[in-house]
Amino acid sequence: MPVPFLELHLRLRAAEQPAVEEAIEALGSLAITLLDADDVPILEPGVGETPLWPELHLCALFAIETERLELLVALDGEIEPHILQTAKFAEVNDQDWTRVWMDTYQPMRFGERLWIVPTTHTPPDPEAINIRLDPGLAFGTGTHPTTALCLAWLDGLDLTGKTLLDFGCGSGILAIAALKLGAAHAYAIDNDPQALLATRDNALRNGVLSKLTILSDRDPKPPACDVLIANILLPPLISLKQLLAEGVKSGGPAAFSGMLAGQEAELKPAYRGLFEAFEVVQSEDWIRVSAKRC
Repeated sequence: MPVPFLELHLRLRAAEQPAVEEAIEALGSLAITLLDADDVPILEPGVGETPLWPELHLCALFAIETERLELLVALDGEIEPHILQTAKFAEVNDQDWTRVWMDTYQPMRFGERLWIVPTTHTPPDPEAINIRLDPGLAFGTGTHPTTALCLAWLDGLDLTGKTLLDFGCGSGILAIAALKLGAAHAYAIDNDPQALLATRDNALRNGVLSKLTILSDRDPKPPACDVLIANILLPPLISLKQLLAEGVKSGGPAAFSGMLAGQEAELKPAYRGLFEAFEVVQSEDWIRVSAKRC
């Protein structure tokens, strides 16, 4: 029989997290999980950064025999009253939480040919182009609209024999997709060491590592490629515009994502003279801007 546990749930601000977590740990908490309380995504943290959301939902796990009232009394005076007033309790059974989480991640189709399939699932269409990928620490599993927009764009290209530059590669999903779709070689660049490790592991799992060059932002830049894709946020898209333009050959297609709807009004003026034939596609609150190198 699974052993139940007691969960304590609290709402607090990011600045309050260290003191609250210290108080809860002192009372014998078995585990503490922090979640976003207000759906404010953190998409591209800087290297070495572990930013928190402005408003947090804290879940602390205790042994089931822990007395709830005694726990609240012990926290009274140790944490702010407005935090203690949000306290809620729940009982949960012990289980393989990694398996539960993985089971919620289902195969996803992008365009006409491309599927992203977690390793815990059988490909729905064995004849399709299937990328085996699991959620991990690096950004990019296909679930976010910007990644989905980029995958659909790649699926619509004829990449046979082409070279591709994936700038801000995250998990490597876009470079791997391009190689599976027929690209001859891809270059994946990121400033996060975790992303570079994830890209290598995912490329190895999908049998395309020999056709992929993985680079940090400190390495020499690769040669200009036939195709460019950059799924990063607007500020680096603008500040790195010259570098990105040098990464794709004249006439080559490019796609830029990681932007919210409306931000194309800032991107287009910055990119005119470097790119042309801009097209905007939106999914939920996010957009992809495709263009052609001048």
